[in-house]
Amino acid sequence: MSAEPPATTGDVTALRARLRSICDEHGVDVELRARLVLSATALARDHLTAEPATARAHVRDEPIGTSTLVVTVPLRAPLDRTRTLTLPLLPEYGDEPAAVWHLPARSGVPASTGADPVQDDLRATEAELRAGLARVDALEREHRQLKHELSETNSGVLAMYVELEQRDEQLRRAHAVIFQELEDALRPPPPTVAGVELGVHYQPADPDAPTGGDLYDWFVLPDGVLQITIVDAVGHGVTCTRNALNVTHTIRTLTREGHPFEHLVRRAAEIDEGLMATVLLARLDPRTGELRLAGGGHPPALLVPAHGEPSYLHAPGRGVGFPDPGSAHIPSTVLSPGDEVLLYTDGLVESRGDVDEGEERLVRTARTHAASPLDLALSAIVRDMHDIVVYTDDTVLLGVRFTGA
Repeated sequence: MSAEPPATTGDVTALRARLRSICDEHGVDVELRARLVLSATALARDHLTAEPATARAHVRDEPIGTSTLVVTVPLRAPLDRTRTLTLPLLPEYGDEPAAVWHLPARSGVPASTGADPVQDDLRATEAELRAGLARVDALEREHRQLKHELSETNSGVLAMYVELEQRDEQLRRAHAVIFQELEDALRPPPPTVAGVELGVHYQPADPDAPTGGDLYDWFVLPDGVLQITIVDAVGHGVTCTRNALNVTHTIRTLTREGHPFEHLVRRAAEIDEGLMATVLLARLDPRTGELRLAGGGHPPALLVPAHGEPSYLHAPGRGVGFPDPGSAHIPSTVLSPGDEVLLYTDGLVESRGDVDEGEERLVRTARTHAASPLDLALSAIVRDMHDIVVYTDDTVLLGVRFTGA
């Protein structure tokens, strides 16, 4: 099969002149005209245009009141849909052997044709280059303007962000003060008891919300006996805190009224039928070292003796809101000087999701820190127990060290 004859310079020049004349006659923008001319020229140089190279056009009126100029350049064969064309202005694909472009049309002035087609082509090409450069310059100006506006916008956003950060920091500080005051109100300081060293470590599950259902209370009875209450109310948030406060205040009131120690958990369960909480009560006589416990479904206390292995002090019973609440019986033990008792909420031993494993680790870490000052020992115990946290919950750890002095 013989190769297609190449398009001559005269054919290409004639095609370009014809397209420019059509565009000028119908008011096509010079920059858009340049795209059309370059596209048709590329088709001609690729031997796709028919011989002789001719072009035709007609105007189509649109329903919206505008006109469309339809420019057609005959081809040797229909455009191959599988072939990617790299043209400044892509034609439409069709079944006819022609390249068709649709351009916006308006009234124009036909271009004058001089005696020298080559000079006319050069002048037209120069005009199209000028139009293209003007378009590039306009785009560059728009780009610079957009960058300037974006820079100003970013500066404004940055200033707003800085201001919001400052306000957020002020709000965090205000919240910290409020939370600290609330925490001080909810968690009373340890009372002074001769022969007894007391300490507490509280760690909330969420540092930004230091209120929860894990609360405690401790006070000295008129006969000098120390009573400690530790409560873990079911739930989270302020409502849970209120429920835990109701339990601790009720037990304190019932104790002041003289109700028997073994009846306190059961009587506290009568304050609110919808409230659910576990409770552990401890009474320590600093004169004798006798320790009595009343349980309400709460984790057992841990005895860390000055000499010997730690052991758990179980106080069976059902919690507030459970059937038949209160203690099954009141276990008691006598502490020796140097003995230590730890009372805690389940967040301490459930951090890895296994209570039994957590209780075993608590025995080991309590033994490790038994010789440290009580406050330091409690903080170290919580840190060791929370080295790996799978299940996050509030944690309260109370320490009672009997000195016997």
